[in-house]
Amino acid sequence: MELRQLVSFDAVVRHGGFGRAAEHLHIAQPAVSAHIRRLEDELGVRLLARTTRRVGLTEAGELFLARVRRVLTELETARDEAADLAAVLRGEVVLGTAPVLGGLDLAAALAAFAARHPGVLLTVRSAPVAGLLADLDVGEVDLVLGPLDDDLPRHQTATPLVEDDLVLLTPPGHRLARSARIDLADLRDDPFVCLPPDSGLRRALDAAAADAGFRADVPLEAPTPADVRAFVGAGLGVALLAASTVRDAGPAVGVHEVRPAPAHPPIGLVHRGERHLSPAARTLHAHLVQTAG
Repeated sequence: MELRQLVSFDAVVRHGGFGRAAEHLHIAQPAVSAHIRRLEDELGVRLLARTTRRVGLTEAGELFLARVRRVLTELETARDEAADLAAVLRGEVVLGTAPVLGGLDLAAALAAFAARHPGVLLTVRSAPVAGLLADLDVGEVDLVLGPLDDDLPRHQTATPLVEDDLVLLTPPGHRLARSARIDLADLRDDPFVCLPPDSGLRRALDAAAADAGFRADVPLEAPTPADVRAFVGAGLGVALLAASTVRDAGPAVGVHEVRPAPAHPPIGLVHRGERHLSPAARTLHAHLVQTAG
């Protein structure tokens, strides 16, 4: 039994005759007839009931057709998967990363991906998450890795990876430096250092301060979380910052739990939906999900 015989049998049934099946398969009609004849001889049953006007299925043909189409569907899936694998080996993917990535070791994850898929051209672009999400919409990045805020538009799909928490930073010598936990309301008169107003961190600070009954004074905006820590270390104010960003080496600061504990969005991946993901991007997405897990 040969694959071309199965394909010809399916085509004859699907198109209602030998002539139209031959046209669809771009082969001669006698070749289609020969395929069906050899198939029936091998099976020892008649699959098709031929009349002068139409070709129909026998009872055996109906049973056999269901199996044939299942085989052809599996074969088509296998071909698609093989094509995807080939595309991954030759693909390109642009990953946008926000400065805050929780406990995810991105360098190690990307090194493992590059070793497994050396033919993929991987580009990493670091920027604030708001700008990266805008780039995602116009196709300049394939995936965005960063905090997942609640206000993502419906056409963007989010996959949470790791959790993170917000902690309070105080400069050396601050009056509350010895406190393990600090009520945010006790800092209503302190200047805060924070990221720009369009950042998730700034929205978190504003919401936490409002819950504590005051409006945070932010005279100094920092471009990155590392700069926030540096400014606090220099005595320029206090700050809320993701706990993951404080674990790295940097200027000496006090690190405190804060009450009430402000919410920090999980770190995750964002894309525009499966139809917008190339095979390379889908593979990187799956790799990062597996790495985080």
